Amino acid sequence: MTHPFLDLPPLSAAHFASIEDRVARLLRTDQDVLITQGEALLPLEGCIRSVARPGCTALNVITGPYGQTFGNWLRDCGAQVVDLAVPFHTAVTAEQVGNALAEHPEIDFVSLVHAEAATGNTNPVASIGEVVRAHGALFMLDAVASVAAEPLLPDAWGVDLCVIGAQKAMGGPAGVSAVSVSERAWERIEANPQAPRRSYLSLLDWKQRWIDGGRKALLHAPAQLEMLALEACVERIESEGPDAVMARHATAARATRAGAVALGGGLAPYVHEARDAAPVATTLRVPAEVDAAELVARALAADPVLPLVAGGGALAKEMVRVNHYGPDATRGVVHASLAALGAALGESGIGVDLEAARSAVTGAWE
Repeated sequence: MTHPFLDLPPLSAAHFASIEDRVARLLRTDQDVLITQGEALLPLEGCIRSVARPGCTALNVITGPYGQTFGNWLRDCGAQVVDLAVPFHTAVTAEQVGNALAEHPEIDFVSLVHAEAATGNTNPVASIGEVVRAHGALFMLDAVASVAAEPLLPDAWGVDLCVIGAQKAMGGPAGVSAVSVSERAWERIEANPQAPRRSYLSLLDWKQRWIDGGRKALLHAPAQLEMLALEACVERIESEGPDAVMARHATAARATRAGAVALGGGLAPYVHEARDAAPVATTLRVPAEVDAAELVARALAADPVLPLVAGGGALAKEMVRVNHYGPDATRGVVHASLAALGAALGESGIGVDLEAARSAVTGAWE
């Protein structure tokens, strides 16, 4: 008995290459684009291990948990790491990055997360990239959460390694990701004797055996379902229009923020300034007497498919996250999410204004 998802013909090298081309067009990049067969942590670690080595000095910007992970990888590679940490309720500025580079002129690598879905902030990459390029350092960007939700221009912003994933704003699978690589980055990787080779983390293997070979022979059998799903979600973005997709995410974020403020009950935006808030997720601080994880559990008991989660780690008791990305960046999802949170607060004896929240969401959307 055949099954449409199980009896697929092998994915050809030409088909694989055509999907890479579509991803490159989405990123508006002329750099090499590699699709990696795994969740985005695979190329993120691969990028760091490809460029970091003893003797190099890295500026690692921390605006959320992923920045902390990058610092650990960099140190593991023997790099000297300068951590630039800012409060998670804000964004880093180009001035702060410039000051760190001026204080440490030996810095030759900078790692940054564009949008931190876990904390709900987003960083001004265009102005930061200008400062990094003027300094001459290599620039790596984690754009997993930002791609398709807000402008992302690796070439124009001087990004040398730009990693994306399909599972958030793109509305695609979690098991496939991609990275764009500049010529400067390839030169750095090829000169690094510690760069992974003959490894699943190796970018250089793909360059030498795939790109330099004219993309005619794949290194290994690709994950067909994930590749086809990636192609489908890129096609969907092309059909809706990238600008329309970004506008939908921006509106969902604006509406969620406005609705939460109008709802009351002690909910407040975790990211203080709207300009620093990411379009993929809105984080909310709960009242001091409320446990965020318990609040989310009560909200999901009424509607388990809502994109609500409690904060991770130390934030689990104080933060709620509304993940309005991909197919959930809609007015209906925002309305339902805030209504569920309002009802859960009401069950705790906390007064809320559901009608005011609904009106604020509608007003922001329209």
